[in-house]
Amino acid sequence: MLRCMLKAKIHMATVTDCILEYEGSISIDEEILEAAGMLPYEQVQISNLDNGERFTTYIIPGERGGRRFMLNGPTARKAVPGDKIIVFSYAWMDEAELSSAGPRVLIMDEGNSVKEVRDLRREVHDLDEG
Repeated sequence: MLRCMLKAKIHMATVTDCILEYEGSISIDEEILEAAGMLPYEQVQISNLDNGERFTTYIIPGERGGRRFMLNGPTARKAVPGDKIIVFSYAWMDEAELSSAGPRVLIMDEGNSVKEVRDLRREVHDLDEG
């Protein structure tokens, strides 16, 4: 059996741009993608903390070091610059992979720099041991 599990999350990113006349997607800084373990053209789910919108799109690599989170095309109507979003990436895993896999979570600061990186699998194992 395969289960769809959280693979990575970018938490509290700030939307920098919304460009309606662009092919649909979310552009994310390549450095942030690498830190999260996400790939260009990977499907992601976005949750907007400011208006409650939740939608699925795919990633386009953004300018390295630009710290931009741009909603493009129809997704541009789901937020405004300044909104806080969470970007979720999932992976299908079999039972054998579940024990060694766990999500990587990037906590972002106000300027879209990585403030903290958390390995939730390690945290759960620490709770089990303590």
